[in-house]
Amino acid sequence: MSETLGAAYRRMRNALREAGFETPDLDARLLAADVVGIAANRIVLEEDRRLNAEEVSRLNAHLASRLSHRPVGRILGKREFWGLEFSLSPETLEPRPDTETLVETALDLVAAQALASAPLRILDLGTGTGAILISLLHELPHAWGLASDIQPGALETARRNAIANGVDGRAAFVCMSWMDAVGGPWDLIVSNPPYIRSAVIDDLDEDVRAHDPMLALDGGEDGLAPYRILVQQGFEALSGEGAALILEIGFDQGREVSDLCRLAGFANVMIRQDLAGCDRVVVARR
Repeated sequence: MSETLGAAYRRMRNALREAGFETPDLDARLLAADVVGIAANRIVLEEDRRLNAEEVSRLNAHLASRLSHRPVGRILGKREFWGLEFSLSPETLEPRPDTETLVETALDLVAAQALASAPLRILDLGTGTGAILISLLHELPHAWGLASDIQPGALETARRNAIANGVDGRAAFVCMSWMDAVGGPWDLIVSNPPYIRSAVIDDLDEDVRAHDPMLALDGGEDGLAPYRILVQQGFEALSGEGAALILEIGFDQGREVSDLCRLAGFANVMIRQDLAGCDRVVVARR
């Protein structure tokens, strides 16, 4: 007799639990749902569904991949962020919940300035999947954005994600290192740059170290190399009411990145915490 979806899900969950994974229930639910093409929250409603041989084979392959520490998003080829779905590629980071703090911060700033209906110009530096810019454009229907990345493959992924999420008519993409090929003015400049210190890259979880692109992780000897460029370029390119540079940071970089912003000439600098209470975003305004 063939295996049911419920039994297969529990088998996968138990294997991941025994292997010490942090979220075995969620991982198993997402992977099992992908095999049969349903939403993850429908597993319990369809647990008596019988799997055919091909589905069992795919489920076993998913389980083997996860047990080898391949992230769920890499197995599925996609990741949810800000309620939207984003395709991944080898050149992109997986967008993570911490980065939603940056999107929320930007939207709060726009709302505080009553600029939600304004034709804002947004620049997203090191865009990866395009998650930050696309999420902002999804929430700000009158805004236009430019996404940059040094990796052509990442830009192609971001472009596909913009199309999939219906904002491609208000987004453009350029291959460049930070702002080397564009000037201003911009209303918002946003970025989640590499900020991991080179010496601790090897200490990262295997899920990250072995699967996220190194160019998107390594922030140099002190983790601050990209910020030294971004704060100076950002200061020169921002203009207009409410204009701001909004940067994701490591949990222990708030003071140092804030100091860099002030040295570049920003007069108004603040730090925003994530849901865990860790410093996550620096906002700098002229």
